Amino acid sequence: MREHGPEVADVFRSCGAAYLEACGTSTSGSQRRVMRAISLCRTAALGGHKRRCDHCGHEEISYNSCRDRHCPKCQAAARAHWLEAREKELLDLPYFHVVFTLPETIGPVALHNKQLVYGLLFRAVSETLITIAKDPRHLGADIGFLAVLHTWGQNLHHHPHIHCVIPAGGISPQGTKWISCRKSFFLPVRVLSRLFRNKFLGLLTAAYNSGKLGLHGKLEHLRTPESWSDWIVALKTTDWVVYAKPPFGGARLVLKYLARYTHRVAISNQRLLSFEDERVTFQWRDYARGNCQRTMSLDAVEFIRRFLLHVLPRGFMHIRHYGFLANRVRKNKLALARKLLGVGEKPSTHTSVCKTPAQKPTDSGHGAHSELCPACKEGRLILIETLDPLALAGFDPMRFNTS
Repeated sequence: MREHGPEVADVFRSCGAAYLEACGTSTSGSQRRVMRAISLCRTAALGGHKRRCDHCGHEEISYNSCRDRHCPKCQAAARAHWLEAREKELLDLPYFHVVFTLPETIGPVALHNKQLVYGLLFRAVSETLITIAKDPRHLGADIGFLAVLHTWGQNLHHHPHIHCVIPAGGISPQGTKWISCRKSFFLPVRVLSRLFRNKFLGLLTAAYNSGKLGLHGKLEHLRTPESWSDWIVALKTTDWVVYAKPPFGGARLVLKYLARYTHRVAISNQRLLSFEDERVTFQWRDYARGNCQRTMSLDAVEFIRRFLLHVLPRGFMHIRHYGFLANRVRKNKLALARKLLGVGEKPSTHTSVCKTPAQKPTDSGHGAHSELCPACKEGRLILIETLDPLALAGFDPMRFNTS
């Protein structure tokens, strides 16, 4: 009997070779690295450590994590550490959640130019929010916010969008007062949508004019200026989706909310229902039809193909800070914001808000800190041996060769 339900790693290990045989020529080195990392995560191939209870002698072997940011098993610990660092930056006031989405038509261009187009998406979103917020007709303040890129929909199709979490207000241009938003209204969505569309298309066209866009295969027709111009005109006549969710509460609620978005991967292992006869069945939420929960079954090769669509370029930062939360000004600007709000820095509440079972030492792969023995519930597990990486029988890591 299996000790756990189906996992993305099981699909990669079992059907990775079949996927590479079908799609290997279009699989990048980054995607192969992700396949290899997830396949080896928490197996003997990465080494590990053995611990023994100092009371009853019970022994446990824990294998090391791959720590890849696309791995479904490695995100809980990374999320907890990130949230701990962010907690002291939160202001005790309501926050808004605004989502900016690229039209489906732009998807193929984004897939062929991930580093460039995703970077332009961040720039268009940040400039839109900062510009509209500074306008005296709207908020008239300098805001700060966190932006997180997601590239997937619930069915694993390509769906680039950015989630922004924004304090309900900002610092006046003179830096002398805090300007609060209306109780349930941040900025006009229609105005945000139009400026976002214009800024992004302007940036994309500038990249096209400078020859930075790769337009191959089915995109070759866009290489001619006439076709490009017609394509851009069509995009300008459509409404772009910007969605502002109702505001939610202060710092404690924000931490829980951020945990749902910052370190997500395309699909979690918890959503996988079965993996049988080279087919993967998983749960997904159909937002277009009343947010109802459905199931989908895909051939394993197609499942892997969809998963790998969402592998980000190496080194690409998918979480970014802007305005008074930008890295270079954050410390001083947050101090000013708290002064204007009449509050001081609050003591940490991280342990009560973010502590999860995934923060065990086994997830970090070190096992340096002892924990309660699961057998006797009295002793502590003590590290007694470090295990070197081993070759896995039946697993050929060269099939994921990234060279």
